Amino acid sequence: MVLLRADVPPLAFNRATGAIEGAGLREMALIKAFQVGARISSLWTHRGFGAGCKALRPIVPDQDMYVRLNEDSVFAFPFGDEYWSTILDRKYIYERDIDLFLHRIADTDYVFLDCGANYGYWSTLVSSRSYGCHRAVAIEPSSTNYAGLRHNAAINGHRFETIKTAIGGISGTAYLTGRKHESLSIADQDRNGEAVAMVSLDNLMDRMDLSKRRLVVKLDVEGVEIDALIGGARLLKTDCVVICEDHGNDPHHTVSRHILAHTEMRLFCFDPDAGRYIGLKDTSPLDRIKKAVNRGYNVIATSSSFWESRILASSP
Repeated sequence: MVLLRADVPPLAFNRATGAIEGAGLREMALIKAFQVGARISSLWTHRGFGAGCKALRPIVPDQDMYVRLNEDSVFAFPFGDEYWSTILDRKYIYERDIDLFLHRIADTDYVFLDCGANYGYWSTLVSSRSYGCHRAVAIEPSSTNYAGLRHNAAINGHRFETIKTAIGGISGTAYLTGRKHESLSIADQDRNGEAVAMVSLDNLMDRMDLSKRRLVVKLDVEGVEIDALIGGARLLKTDCVVICEDHGNDPHHTVSRHILAHTEMRLFCFDPDAGRYIGLKDTSPLDRIKKAVNRGYNVIATSSSFWESRILASSP
């Protein structure tokens, strides 16, 4: 993540107005190309968009793109990033189901644990005024990603906390591998990757004295979601709700099956056909909902009657 000199105007894009600042002719042309590519590829869940970004990479300046998400939120990422450049399309809503839920609970007092925060997109939004100015704790193990996360905390006035650690079943050491910042893998024994500290959700709860707080936990943790759930057995019995990735490339819906079979939590998923969240007694509705293998889907789980009522009320 490149920090710009104070005398260099940042390359900035406003999602609300479409205004672009700090761009020369080359940057303007590239932004337009990313916007068109994101819009067209959104028709098939952005397949091919990454290839287009890679093709343009040799002419993309080595600097950050600053995107104004709302009136008091700015999110920075490397210009031309194949994952985050999709938000240059003003019509695209990143993880629409999560966005809907977090907007609808803006008036609720809670602490947000952003596990697998990447560059801190959701922590930036949850701590903003339109999402309720909640306390957010962004947790990210990757050194490269964490630098970007810290940068986004700084440009938003350090209004959310950051912790460099992995979330897993037990506390200890884990190893990160992978080439893409958004799809790293974590393992206990593969010592070829970056060694990172790992903590369980229960230990994190104890360290931060969160047992008596209402919690929203976003769990997108490098493929070890089930281990993380096992390591949060006590936390899951508190007044918390867990937003957990169940990826489209898993036809067996392994994470959702684990929640239904091995926890006391009730499970919900946003049904785009119904336009609302539905309760899941089994995973069969996910066969219909999870249509794309190249994107993540999310389920929401809770053992709290309060959160269950808020989930079911989170419909357009």
